[in-house]
Amino acid sequence: MSAHVRTSVEGRIAEVRLDAPEKHNVLDRDGWHALADAMRAFSARSGLACVVIRGAGGRAFSAGSDISAFASQRDTPTDARVYSDAITGALHAIRDCPHPTLAVIEGLCVGGGLEIAACCDLRICEASSRFGAPITRLGLTMSYDELKPLMALLGQGHLLDILLSGDLIPSSRALGIGLVNRVVPDGDVVAQGRELAHRIAAGAPLVNRWHKKFIQRLTDPTPLSDAELKEPLQAFETADYREGRAAFLEKRDPDFRGE
Repeated sequence: MSAHVRTSVEGRIAEVRLDAPEKHNVLDRDGWHALADAMRAFSARSGLACVVIRGAGGRAFSAGSDISAFASQRDTPTDARVYSDAITGALHAIRDCPHPTLAVIEGLCVGGGLEIAACCDLRICEASSRFGAPITRLGLTMSYDELKPLMALLGQGHLLDILLSGDLIPSSRALGIGLVNRVVPDGDVVAQGRELAHRIAAGAPLVNRWHKKFIQRLTDPTPLSDAELKEPLQAFETADYREGRAAFLEKRDPDFRGE
């Protein structure tokens, strides 16, 4: 694991922390690989119910890739392909995680950091957060794999506005265009993000995983198969369904076990 990517688990909630606060939590090529490894490891743990991604230091979620490493890691087209594969691997690992994922955003969220956040299921930020991808000023492009989650989230017009202008947008506009789900006062986002993660984790984990799967599938225009149409009915065969029904009738909180 890279020193710039740290992980922890508390109960059914896992956390991935981007940890290079002196450089706004940027990632070099090894850091992108470490992020992918962390997400794949958490994806394989059936006992989890939510994965939180956040930055260290309070000033930034992430400013993306470490530009100071480009001379040695992203200089030629061949280097760029290897580097791009590292980024793509991390983004796919986040998007493919079966557990709900939550980006808790303090401060700057730009470039590759914006891509990481876009791959999460939910994004909560503080009022002073700013978002953008000013890579037109660096003379480099995002790959199709990097653009895809942003395109799905924002649509063509908003994404082109961000990319072509290079502007950083405030949290209020990020909320208005659907880039973030919630904006909270400065200083509260970590606590409120933790509270939201606990609310997610308190739900039926199998149901949350199914809903993630179904919603992602609906982005594919291919007609649903008979097997896919029947899959939602599997929830009614679970112990969690019986527990949820009993808890509702008994007016108590359910104790879901992911079974």
